[in-house]
Amino acid sequence: MALRRRDVIRGGGAAIAAGLACPRAEAAELTVKAVAELLSGAPGADLSHRDLARLDLSELAFRQANLAGADLFGADLTDADFGGADLAGARLDRTVIIRTNFASANLAGASLILPQASPGLSPSAADAPSFRGANLSRATVMAQLGRADFRGADARGLRMSIHREQRLIRVGRNDLSGARLAGASLVEADLREVNLAFADLSDADLSGADLRRADFTGARLGGASLAGADLDGAILREAQGLEHVRGLRQARNFAGAIL
Repeated sequence: MALRRRDVIRGGGAAIAAGLACPRAEAAELTVKAVAELLSGAPGADLSHRDLARLDLSELAFRQANLAGADLFGADLTDADFGGADLAGARLDRTVIIRTNFASANLAGASLILPQASPGLSPSAADAPSFRGANLSRATVMAQLGRADFRGADARGLRMSIHREQRLIRVGRNDLSGARLAGASLVEADLREVNLAFADLSDADLSGADLRRADFTGARLGGASLAGADLDGAILREAQGLEHVRGLRQARNFAGAIL
């Protein structure tokens, strides 16, 4: 049975979302029944720019649907399937994304601020959302996404550093610990202070990324490219495959990395 967690939307996250997320959609709000009926019709249902905030959309299949610019603030997306869906510029702040499938979805420019990605305090691969092969270019993410699947994702220009608004509500560092990022493109991504401990970054492209004070303890980096990345204060202790990292010693502030 799907986990119902609509109460997670309450609290101070709304102010953060208002400041950093895309503008609220202006269309009239749909009911869960209306959404389900639209999805049951021909493939590729058009829900673009619709207001779906705070709805319980758990277990629904949004495959190939058009949700560009949609407002999903606080929605329960547990076990929902967004495979191949268009979520460009969508607002996914404060959503519940436990076991949610975003594989091959277009999340370019989307906002994913303070979602709930785990039913407990310790993330597990079984409950983590999947962004495998998704387009996360220029998306804004403030999240605890440990163990999530980002294999082959296009996350160029991803914005995932800790921002002033996040500090104000005392949220911990953004977490990708143990995440699967093999083959992902993180070119020019902002990953300052992100926890990447024990993540699999094999063959990932981090060229030009801002990795200042990011934690790569125990991470797998074999075949990754760090050409032009900023490593000032980055923690690379016990990282695996450093001898096979491309552009490591040519990275900016390599002398400031903690090896």
